Amino acid sequence: MKDLLQFAGKLSSIVFLFLLLFVFAMFQGGFLSGFLFFGFLPIFLYLLALLFYPLKEWEVTREFSRHVVRAGDRVAVTIRIKRSVPFPLYYCVCEEIFPDTLRLVDDRTERYRWMDRPDKLHVPRTIKKIVFPGFRRTIELPYVVEQIPRGEHQLGAVRIRTGDVFGMVTKEHTFHTENRIAAFPNELPVRTPERVGSLEQGSAPSKAIHARNTNIASGIRAYMPGDKFSWIDWKQTAKKNMFVTKEFEQEKSTDTVVVLDACHYPRNNPLAFEVAIELTTSLLGSLDGQTAQTGFLSIGEKTVYFPLTHDPLKKDWIHWHLTSLQPGGEVPFPVRLREEIMQLASGATIILVTPHMDTAYEQVLRQIKKRTKQLIVMFVQASSLISQEEHMVIQQLRSEGIVVNVLTEKELTRSMIEVTLS
Repeated sequence: MKDLLQFAGKLSSIVFLFLLLFVFAMFQGGFLSGFLFFGFLPIFLYLLALLFYPLKEWEVTREFSRHVVRAGDRVAVTIRIKRSVPFPLYYCVCEEIFPDTLRLVDDRTERYRWMDRPDKLHVPRTIKKIVFPGFRRTIELPYVVEQIPRGEHQLGAVRIRTGDVFGMVTKEHTFHTENRIAAFPNELPVRTPERVGSLEQGSAPSKAIHARNTNIASGIRAYMPGDKFSWIDWKQTAKKNMFVTKEFEQEKSTDTVVVLDACHYPRNNPLAFEVAIELTTSLLGSLDGQTAQTGFLSIGEKTVYFPLTHDPLKKDWIHWHLTSLQPGGEVPFPVRLREEIMQLASGATIILVTPHMDTAYEQVLRQIKKRTKQLIVMFVQASSLISQEEHMVIQQLRSEGIVVNVLTEKELTRSMIEVTLS
């Protein structure tokens, strides 16, 4: 209704001015009045044609240089406009309407300096470009999106405005064209010591899956991608008519489960949560090539568990999950952590990554420590935002033999982050 009233108002203005000049030419007479009337007649006809010009029939598309990037990367974007009728246009203003997810910037290592002031990373992204299309049927508008933050970002609309030289007729339309960009989380430069497990039949340390103890076979299992060709048990393969590999004692070493706290807290620091995501990605990548298998448990609005298997697609699933993960959930994290850990096999090494710590954590972690072989806590927070209660909880956990790594902006700005696992 509003658009119809605006159209009627503009049409009335053009008709009124045309009639006014026509009446002036008829009553005034003479060469000058006639010259003015016929001189302005093409302008009036152009204004009428522009008023009825179907701007909404334009075809607007958007092209990306790439759709999958790392957080902090840049993407070149091209908005392409096609129109079937080469109607002459003086100017055209195109505006990209960015989603709220792109109201942040990720400048990678430099952003850690603002852990206590995450609002500094909020920016009003605005892309407006003006072109003079004339009679062109195809218009291309290139621009670049810098410092893309982690997540899935959907660009859904382009606003286009055009009009005449005098500003009497302006037309505007919003074109809905959906495109997605996925920004995977970065990996922090984390240095972790090699894990030391123990074989089931002795106390000798086992540091790598290709170490000298792989000649101690404890059984057989089905062949999985990534197994060595030399591990195949040809006798059992012939009997079972399927590839079977030997299972060695070293594969029995302690499994590791990385747990990410993705719950929402009233005193939430979004930048600390982003660091927790990156730290989780780094730990999973670092531990993947070491002795035992590594599982991943994410507790937030939903609880997602990636089991301890040799599935080659598991890493991709985890990356996609961490890309779109946001804090959420109403049930307190310690309560859900206790429930989930009780469902896992005992004797595993648990690495907990969290941006929050309170007395409820202390009670739950004390119970979990009795069930696991080793419990390691990775606490991420700005140094000025760590409360006195959190300091007390950290000291108490350390006194009870729980390894607690505190990562603040001081540690995160280093070229290499040292993480203690024992």
